[in-house]
Amino acid sequence: MSLLADLRAALGDAAVLEGEAMGAKSSSDMSLTGTSPPRALLRPRTTEEVATALRLCNAAGVPVIAQGGMTGLAGGANPTGSEIAISLELIRGIEEVDTASATMVVKAGTPLEDCQRAAADAGLFLALDLGSRGSCTVGGNLSTNAGGIRVIRYGMAREQVLGLEAVLADGTVISSMNRMLKNNAGYDLKHLFIGSEGTLGLITRAVLRLHPPPGEITTMLCAVESYDHVVALLRRAQGTLGGIVAFEAMWRDYFQFNADALKLRFFEADHPFWVIIESTMAAGAIEAFLAAALEEGLIADALIAQSHAQSRQIWSVRDGHPIEALPNLLNFDVSLPIGAIGDYAVACTAALKQRWPEAHVSFYGHVGDSNVHICVSTLYRPGEDMHSVDDIVYGVLGRYHGSISAEHGIGTLKRPYLHLSRSPAELALMRTLKQALDPRGILNPGKVV
Repeated sequence: MSLLADLRAALGDAAVLEGEAMGAKSSSDMSLTGTSPPRALLRPRTTEEVATALRLCNAAGVPVIAQGGMTGLAGGANPTGSEIAISLELIRGIEEVDTASATMVVKAGTPLEDCQRAAADAGLFLALDLGSRGSCTVGGNLSTNAGGIRVIRYGMAREQVLGLEAVLADGTVISSMNRMLKNNAGYDLKHLFIGSEGTLGLITRAVLRLHPPPGEITTMLCAVESYDHVVALLRRAQGTLGGIVAFEAMWRDYFQFNADALKLRFFEADHPFWVIIESTMAAGAIEAFLAAALEEGLIADALIAQSHAQSRQIWSVRDGHPIEALPNLLNFDVSLPIGAIGDYAVACTAALKQRWPEAHVSFYGHVGDSNVHICVSTLYRPGEDMHSVDDIVYGVLGRYHGSISAEHGIGTLKRPYLHLSRSPAELALMRTLKQALDPRGILNPGKVV
């Protein structure tokens, strides 16, 4: 029997799709860089069916790529045409919310927003939060170690996981569904799979850590005159406003482009930087903090959102949907030591403008967790492609010893530049792990390493 016939016999005809039945979504993630559909698309419903599919594909030596909500931006879920894609979207649902241990057991294909809602219904809070919350899946979030706007207080996706279940290339199921905060019994195997982008195993279930609800959140928008003042404001806020849940900085070009497109104006004067701070502190403490920052010159102006609607307006500028209409827009996700971000932004902008004087280049990001995003829109010259922009952005980054990926993963788009962020010894160890767990190289080949 052929492999597809074996898969149909094991999983059922409805779980094995070919041709137009696979749909366009299976060809590319949100980077829109995928060009070929997979050889076939599998839609298993259980961990056991994932194990069966991998066992059969591994025996046949046929490569496999895992797909979830397809919201990634690094090409990590893109097929080349020879792989069999395994969609985990049918392996969804929340198995349990344990209020005593503040944990949630969830299947990998569950949308993040469903998990957030279930936690809230139980009087708890799931800290992981991304703009694509309605369509991204927990398995995808964990496989890329997603970040988001709450990292400054709660940490990356990795910090929200107590245990997980994953299927190895040969179909072996590793079930390490730990529910304890403390468990020092040997190697913490979950970290092999979190952030590995499906190259070492496919995550099928997870135990997520929950928190008490943060309480009433107040949104502030501050106008700042320099990047040094942005950093000083961050440190002052962390020391004074212990309940910070977000600290987002926007450079002038980014803020002004989106605010103008949205027809929003918060202050009369223009400023080089704008910072959103969210805190759970009492109103009096927030007002005292802003008054002191204004008196000391850390901020030039500030406002406190007076309603949820005004808070949403402020965040709509940060979310940046208008900027997505720019031609040939490329989005970058990098991290650097916090003190170096300002200098990097200046150097990177200068290098891009030297090559493309007409380019739109703007910066925004979490800053408090070392993460900054870059929007670059330019008209390529004949014979150029987007890697011409990559070469500059990552080339300048290498001089500042930053990371080419803060929270979006490596996939295929960043793999040529991984050596800028990882040493030869680290890359060799990654390949050793890959060989040990996937000796035939069938899991997401060509991605990461």
